[in-house]
Amino acid sequence: MRNEEAEYRKTSKVFVVSDIEGNFQAFCRLLYKGGVIDKHLKWVYDEGHLVIVGDCFDRGEQVSECLWLIYYLEEKARRVGGYVHFILGNHEIMNLNGDWRYVHPKYAATNSYKNPPTALYGANNELWRWLCTKNIIEKIGDVLFVHGGIAPEIIKLNVSIAELNNRARQHYTRAKESFIDSSLKLIFNSDLSPFWYRGYYRQTISENDIDAILTHFGVKSIITGHTIVSEITTLFNGKVINVNTDHAAGISEALIIKKDNYYSMDAAGKRKKIK
Repeated sequence: MRNEEAEYRKTSKVFVVSDIEGNFQAFCRLLYKGGVIDKHLKWVYDEGHLVIVGDCFDRGEQVSECLWLIYYLEEKARRVGGYVHFILGNHEIMNLNGDWRYVHPKYAATNSYKNPPTALYGANNELWRWLCTKNIIEKIGDVLFVHGGIAPEIIKLNVSIAELNNRARQHYTRAKESFIDSSLKLIFNSDLSPFWYRGYYRQTISENDIDAILTHFGVKSIITGHTIVSEITTLFNGKVINVNTDHAAGISEALIIKKDNYYSMDAAGKRKKIK
């Protein structure tokens, strides 16, 4: 398997979801209402792009179903010029390292913490290899996608999106180590990690900081998940958008980008312009 590219040209439509956490029905409903799949789970989004901003793992009881659907849709989308992006979140990294604290009892009952479930995610398994090709940050046109966020300390490393992904990917399955390298410390051993960061939503960062991050990566906005919000939320004058609503509580929303217009969409398919 080839590693994913990190940067993509702007496309006419993008459908974004985050933090599904094994809620297969909620995931399918959003994709169906958004015109990404039909009732038979077939790709119907033509040349559009689907972005999952991390955390398909843990809590829910249909994690494997979610993963295999993404895997299936990837191939179908590419055949017609579309694309599926699966950006890794903290729960993907945790699972790749055998950290099973948040797994649903369905999975925990059949596996011990000492023996990760190799039937699903062992190093010789297709899903394991597939996950290790994924990125922790991607850019589509002038939009940056990352699970937690980019802290100001990350841009001080002065690395490109591709280099940040490459450094991280080499250690996806060794995230529990205490790293000496400063970049790896930030990525894996810090609350400033792109898949752990919550600074945008805890008022620990200024709009000037956001502007510096946008300039560094050559983008106009950042889309994240990770921190739960009651509805899709924009911050810093629309420069940051959080798409992580509480699917387990029945609050499912997705983000739709059409050209330069941004809409939130609820589980019934109702859309609202947010930017």
